Amino acid sequence: MMATPVAAGLRSSAGRVAVERRGGLSPKGGGGRRLGELAFSPWLTPAPPLLSARLREDRGKKTELDVLEIPSIPNPFPELCCSPFTSVLSASLLPKANPRIKQVIKIYSEDDSSRALEVPSDITARDLCQLLILKNHYVDDHSWTMFEHLTSLGLERIIEDHEMMIEIQSRWGIEEGNRFYFRKNYAKYEFFKNPETFFPAHLISLSNEINGAMSHTQILQMFLSSSTYPEIHSYLHAKEQGKKTWKRMYFLLRRSGLYFSTKGTSKEPRHLQLFSEFSSSDIYVSLTGKKISGVPVSYGFCFKPQKAGGARDLKQLYAESEQNRTCWVTAIRLLKYGMQLYQNYMHPYQGRSGCISLSTPVRSVSENSLVAMDFTGHKSRVIENPTEALSVAVEEGLAWRKKGCLRLGAHSSPNTLQNVSSNIAIHSSQPWFHHKISRDEAHQLILRQGLVDGVFLVRDSQSNPKTFVLSLSHGLKIKHFQIVPLEEEGKLFYTLDDGHTRFSDLIQLVEFYQLNKGILPCKLKHYCARIAF
Repeated sequence: MMATPVAAGLRSSAGRVAVERRGGLSPKGGGGRRLGELAFSPWLTPAPPLLSARLREDRGKKTELDVLEIPSIPNPFPELCCSPFTSVLSASLLPKANPRIKQVIKIYSEDDSSRALEVPSDITARDLCQLLILKNHYVDDHSWTMFEHLTSLGLERIIEDHEMMIEIQSRWGIEEGNRFYFRKNYAKYEFFKNPETFFPAHLISLSNEINGAMSHTQILQMFLSSSTYPEIHSYLHAKEQGKKTWKRMYFLLRRSGLYFSTKGTSKEPRHLQLFSEFSSSDIYVSLTGKKISGVPVSYGFCFKPQKAGGARDLKQLYAESEQNRTCWVTAIRLLKYGMQLYQNYMHPYQGRSGCISLSTPVRSVSENSLVAMDFTGHKSRVIENPTEALSVAVEEGLAWRKKGCLRLGAHSSPNTLQNVSSNIAIHSSQPWFHHKISRDEAHQLILRQGLVDGVFLVRDSQSNPKTFVLSLSHGLKIKHFQIVPLEEEGKLFYTLDDGHTRFSDLIQLVEFYQLNKGILPCKLKHYCARIAF
C-alpha cells in the first residue's frame, strides 16, 4: 500500500519514525500524538539522498517499516505539501516580523502642557491626531490639527494630514528647541467650503486661454486638476538680494513657482524672476509681526527649505493684510499638494497601508441612544420631526435657565455686588470664557485656531473692569464687541445692543447669539478654548 506524502516525509530516521508511528499513528491512538501534530513537528527534515536511494531499491522487499504501514489517509491540505521530501510549511507562509520601529515624540497642547508618546516611525499627522483624541476622550469634529512650531525663528505651519511626523522631527537640530502643537484649527479645510472668502477677486486673474468669469468653485477645481491655473498676484514686501532693506514688489504665483516682476506690474517672461519653488520647501506663517526691523506691515509668511537651515535660508515675504496673506498661503498649499489635500479633506480617516485606522464617533454611545420624547399628552410619543425636536430642546433650555435665575435670585442678596459675583461664578467655568487676557492675546488665540466666520471667545475688558468683551472672527478679520452690564430694579442684565436685548447672565447671551445673529455680523459658531492634556 502506498504511503501518504506525510508518511513518506517521515522516513528521515527509522528509529524516530517507528517511535512516532507506534505512539501517534496507530489505529488505537495510544494517547500519543495525532496526525496533525506529527505533520507539523519542528524536527522533521527531508530524507537524506542515500536513504532515499536505499528505500527505492528495497521497495519490493518487506521490512519492519512496511509492517507498521497504515492505510492511506487523504491529505486535506495538499497545497502545504509540495513534494514528499520537502518541509511541510514553506518559509513564505510564515508570518513576517513587523519592521516598523517605534520612536518617542513630544506633543504640546494650547496651554503649553506636553505629553510624550511612543509611536511608529511611519505615523502620519492625522493618525497622531486620532491617537490623541482617543487617549484624551475629545470629540472629533475634524478640526484637530498638528502644527510645526520653529521657536528660534518665530515660524509656524500646519502639518498636512498625510505628512510623516518622525520625518519632520528628523530635520530639526537638537539646539533649536522646536515643538509640535496639537490644537484645533477651523480654517484648515474651510477654503473647500467657502472659497469666496479665501480668494478675493482683486487677487486672482485667469490665464488668457479662459474667457469669461468663473465661479469660486471652478477656480478651486482649477487648482486641483486642470492644466490651466488661476494666477494669484499682488504687491508684497520682500528683501532685495544682498541687502537688508525691504522693498515693495509685484509677485505672481504660478504652477512652476513664485515669481516677482522687475518692472512694475509687467507679466512678460523677460521681466519675471523666480523667487521660490514648492517641491523642496515648506510654507510658514510668521508669528513675530513687526518685531523684525524695517518691516512696515505685520502679516508675514516665508519659504523654508526642507533641509536643515537657519534664518539665512529663509525667503520671507510680508502682505499688507490678513486677507492677502491667507490667500497666498492657501493658494501655495493647493498648488503644492493638489488632489492630496482634497483627499485629506474628503477622507479624513483614510490612513496609509500598514497603519491602523483610528476613528472616534462624533457623539458618544449614550447620546446616540437618546431620542426626543413628548410627555404633554395622555400618552408619550417619540418626536421624529427634527425641527420640532429642536424647538422643544430650545424651549426646555430657556425654561431651565429661567428657573435657575429664579433660584439664584431667591437665595442671593439684593446687593448688586453679590449678584455680579454669582454671575461671574456661572460663566467663569465655560470653555469660551477667558479670564483677564489682553486684546492682543485674544487676537492671537483666535488667529491660531483659524479665521473662520463665527470663531469667538468672551473675556474681561481691560479698559472697564465691570464689562466684558466678545471677540469674534468674521471676513478674515477679528472684531471686538463690548458687553455692557445694566442694572434695573435691583437686577443686573447684560446687553450688546444698548439694552434692546437683555440677558440675565453671559451664558444666556452666548446661547442666544449662537441661534440668532442679532446685531453681530454672523452667529457664534466655534468657541476658542485652551484645552490641556
